[in-house]
Amino acid sequence: MDTFWDDVDRHLVRYGGTFTREIIDSASGSFLFTEDGRRVLDFTSGQMSAILGHSHPRIVETVQRQIANLDHLFSGMLSRPVVDLARRLSDTLPAGLSKVQLLTTGAESNEAALRMAKLVTGKHEVVAFARSWHGMTAAAAAATYSAGRKGYGPAAPGNFAIPAPSGDWQAQLDLAFDLIDAQSVGSLAACIVEPILSSGGILEPPVGYFAALSEKCRERGMLLIFDEAQTGLCRTGTWYAFERDGVVPDILTLSKTLGAGLPLAAVITSAEIEAEAHARGYLFFTTHVSDPLVAAVGNTVLDVLTEERLDERAAKLGAFLRNGLDDIAAKHDLVTDVRGRGLLVGLEIADESLSAPITQRCLDLGLHMNIVQIPGMGGVFRIAPPLTATEEELALGLGVLDEAIGAA
Repeated sequence: MDTFWDDVDRHLVRYGGTFTREIIDSASGSFLFTEDGRRVLDFTSGQMSAILGHSHPRIVETVQRQIANLDHLFSGMLSRPVVDLARRLSDTLPAGLSKVQLLTTGAESNEAALRMAKLVTGKHEVVAFARSWHGMTAAAAAATYSAGRKGYGPAAPGNFAIPAPSGDWQAQLDLAFDLIDAQSVGSLAACIVEPILSSGGILEPPVGYFAALSEKCRERGMLLIFDEAQTGLCRTGTWYAFERDGVVPDILTLSKTLGAGLPLAAVITSAEIEAEAHARGYLFFTTHVSDPLVAAVGNTVLDVLTEERLDERAAKLGAFLRNGLDDIAAKHDLVTDVRGRGLLVGLEIADESLSAPITQRCLDLGLHMNIVQIPGMGGVFRIAPPLTATEEELALGLGVLDEAIGAA
């Protein structure tokens, strides 16, 4: 008798929500395959990461080749894949962002970025959006407000939340920084924000907001950090989401999409900031900093994104997806909003109690969805299929979602 689920109950730590009651056996392209033979369309790219789909042949070939040659080194040693990826990432960015540190997870990259900002400015206070998610390690968790704050004792002192923009956002931003100034001890170091708040419900600040936020930071001698874990590398229809606004951050963090599902992250900043950090003794020495295996994967990711013009593909497929979601919204009064950019889209429903049943019905019909449940909002489905998905696969997912909402 198979004891899989008994072993789950006996031996696994439950780390958030509940486990999907399916045993995933394999994955290919846009689909997952369960042990009992079911095919499930993956509308979240794994953990919002697998932008090239699952088991992409170029990634498979790179991993097989690289792990047989050079996978891991002492953290002070360098290899060609690491330096090549640093140079190539810099080439995709504005001239001011030229210095790269390669790490593993989004939390780790944000931890490094905040550590660097505090060291360079000589200050310690950090501002973030009230619906943010930047990670579960110390400084990243202290700047995360969408979940996970209760029950863990005090966060690091000097962390402040500002509301995600809505309505008269300029007046809202002015008031937010008036309150920050009133609470600050005069040690404002950084503001860390997602260009599109994903765990916050796919909230996209309006054009002009980040320029105004950047000015608030400059006035106070703060560094502006953009966390593009989910929006970076073509998902929104441009290489980076910040391109829409013409605002270049002081520090950029990448993760999820950079490794296309493997643990790879980056902190990218200017030569001036890196030089000042180095002069002050910047230390972020981790077990897997500059690992050659995942760096080689990152280079392959850039190859595929460039050769297949996946920024343009994401824009085109995003328009197809958005049109389909707009059609669903027109049919069902339960749907209150469709928003997002490229292949990162949110569909909001009015009744939070229906979120779980709709998600389960989608899974029963062969579609994996992710729902964000936020007090004051019904629920927001985060839709982020691979950039390699086809229109037929998107249409399949839209049909399942339509049926599941209609049955709610």
